[in-house]
Amino acid sequence: MDSSEYKPTSRRPIADSFGATAHWAVRFCVRQGIHPDAISYSSVGAAAVAAACFWQAGSHPWLLLLGPGFCYLRLWCNMLDGMVALASGKASWRGEILNDLPDRISDVLIFAGVAHSGLNAVVSGYWAAIFALVTAYVGMFGQAVGVQREFSGIMSKPWRMVTLHIGAWITLGLIWWGNNAIRWGGFHGAWSPRCGHQPMAQSGPLQSGADGRRHCPRRSFQFGNGCQPGRIRS
Repeated sequence: MDSSEYKPTSRRPIADSFGATAHWAVRFCVRQGIHPDAISYSSVGAAAVAAACFWQAGSHPWLLLLGPGFCYLRLWCNMLDGMVALASGKASWRGEILNDLPDRISDVLIFAGVAHSGLNAVVSGYWAAIFALVTAYVGMFGQAVGVQREFSGIMSKPWRMVTLHIGAWITLGLIWWGNNAIRWGGFHGAWSPRCGHQPMAQSGPLQSGADGRRHCPRRSFQFGNGCQPGRIRS
């Protein structure tokens, strides 16, 4: 179908305060002839930087400050591409696909980075990515069969990033205020070069064996690939 005949049927609601931050960028992109597709691809770049920040946050916790910022930059680019497409008259059915495909790549990149940060169970990051993909699939499937697509809800893209932001900063606060260790309730997570710089969550102090070396307690559990229950930690 010709792009001149295309009329978007489902548009994500944009808060006035958030949309206002892109008005100057829309004018600039239209004036310079920047294609909306290029903006869509740049959102993947922002997501990749966010993923790298989360991935390395286990060794450098301060990166938890930056990671959410790049997640919001990703959202901003996701908003900007559609605004530029409409303003420049380049909105099309092809654009509908290119508007969603980079989003799904970005979700997987970000949650894969979180999964391998060493700050949580690896499987939890991948489950988050799977649910993000399923949520988007259901929305696009509904749109394809002629139903109004719903963009709200706690699993929507913006709220996923907000939840990740809150969790990242809470984790950073627990690390900084806990003297480079996560202390929450009866658990204590500590970093050790001997355990591959991965946090080890434990329910009690390290136990000393007959050989004078410290052992991970039986009730401890490990988020990453470091010390496992019952293994020796020197």
